[in-house]
Amino acid sequence: MITLTLETDPVASQVTITDDKLIVDLADGRSISIPLNWYPRLMYGSLNERQNWQLLADGYAIEWSDLDEHIGIEGLLAGRRSGESQKSLERWLATRNYSANNVTPI
Repeated sequence: MITLTLETDPVASQVTITDDKLIVDLADGRSISIPLNWYPRLMYGSLNERQNWQLLADGYAIEWSDLDEHIGIEGLLAGRRSGESQKSLERWLATRNYSANNVTPI
């Protein structure tokens, strides 16, 4: 088995969200683009909520406190999608008066 060893820990320096992408610039000059639908809370969040992010632990993670979403940079690089269950997402959407079945994300 081959084990990947990182030369440096990946840290974020900037976050940009478009209508369909989460784009994270890393401190080493790379950028990663992730489909927004991988993170339903971001997808259903308002523009203001999406823009209200902060870097945690010197850039090792990103937090959107308004959406109760936290994403680690290593997880992004590993291709990990949100681990939230459909039931949990539906409960969260209900608190926002949305339905995952019939609402188009803002």
